[in-house]
Amino acid sequence: MHGVSLPAHQFSRYAEAYVQTENRERDRAQRALVQSLQAACRSYTRVVLRLRAQAEADAARVAAAAVPMSPQRGRGTGLPSVRSTTSVARNGFSRSSSRAPSPTSSFSHSHSGHAAYGYGHARSGSLPGQSTASVSVYGRDASSGAGGGGTFHSPLFRLRRAPLLQVFVPSPEGEWLSDASVLECERELKRAGVLHLLRPGDVVWDTAVGDEGNVGRMVWDGSYLIDLDYTYSRSGDLPRYLPTLAFPPSYFHRVVRTMGSGNPICHIDVAPWGEEIAANLQLIQDRTKTETPQGGHHMVVRWVHRSSFTIRASASGKPLRIAVPRDVGPGPGPGGAWFVDPGWYGTVVVEAEGTNEGLADLQARCRGAFPPRAPGAAATAAGMSLERAAREEAQRRVFRILREKSRPGEIWIRTVTDKERLLLP
Repeated sequence: MHGVSLPAHQFSRYAEAYVQTENRERDRAQRALVQSLQAACRSYTRVVLRLRAQAEADAARVAAAAVPMSPQRGRGTGLPSVRSTTSVARNGFSRSSSRAPSPTSSFSHSHSGHAAYGYGHARSGSLPGQSTASVSVYGRDASSGAGGGGTFHSPLFRLRRAPLLQVFVPSPEGEWLSDASVLECERELKRAGVLHLLRPGDVVWDTAVGDEGNVGRMVWDGSYLIDLDYTYSRSGDLPRYLPTLAFPPSYFHRVVRTMGSGNPICHIDVAPWGEEIAANLQLIQDRTKTETPQGGHHMVVRWVHRSSFTIRASASGKPLRIAVPRDVGPGPGPGGAWFVDPGWYGTVVVEAEGTNEGLADLQARCRGAFPPRAPGAAATAAGMSLERAAREEAQRRVFRILREKSRPGEIWIRTVTDKERLLLP
């Protein structure tokens, strides 16, 4: 099976040779090779999605077996049967093109060393349609540590992680896929017969363009394949059309690669918890380790505004709905709703720069939870154009997850300002 046995760089080498051939129609051997690689990627995608269904069914079975016996009713009711989540049909939803131009302490210091972001936030919870019981923070069912017979293990898929699906579409434009190439990738998924199995957040990789960083990687939003966002990173981050709270904190870890500090961009609207953030806000000194140009490390003392809020499950047991902008596509929930993943239940610590500008930015993100600012600032905001107002609103949702400080039950995020932008608005 080429999807497993063939090295990643070989795909791009064959694709480059195919694109550079002047008369591809007459070169039957080369065309047969390309068709073979396309078929291999389709098979690989089907296998990965089958493994996801198997892993979720296995977790549900182990959870059902762990339910205690009742003296009157016998064994308690287990989880519902796991079925593949049907993606939202393309029912007229449209938006402007998202294609970007080609990119040329908890509050004490003792907690700063906990680097557990890669293992999630809470001990249960998953995307809608996935089994949530007996899933530990390590992405495995609860019986995995005991070596039980129902444990699922696979190098191709892990529970509570995004699957990396493959297509093979040679790109005449090089590493940056054109609109036509993206549409051809969607057609390849249709030829593989997996469109009805895709879920929002599934990552699709065009193996024909290489494996450098996130080259050739796109995300399924429920209806279309969309590009990564290159506003704050040359390697790409998750686009704002996917609400971060709808996925486990570690869902895209190592699937969408994060360069530099390793702290990925996330898009969170903290306004619903604005009053709690305002009540817990502190200005404190923080010690952080920084790297020098020569490769050394030293501790730096800086001022930061720090607060926290708690995401709690509803008393009725119903999932928490996420309010999303109009340009975000339909979610996997009933009626196209987006819901908070239970992996986010717990404390979320928010950091901002320890300056007046950093405080003003945090106050703007909380929308009305703080006392009103000076009349001049309000007048400036009132005279803003609709386009600029929408851009400012999107900017208020941008944070970075601080992996080195996060741990299960406590996720740290930091505000991201315009100073970190690589692409001008």
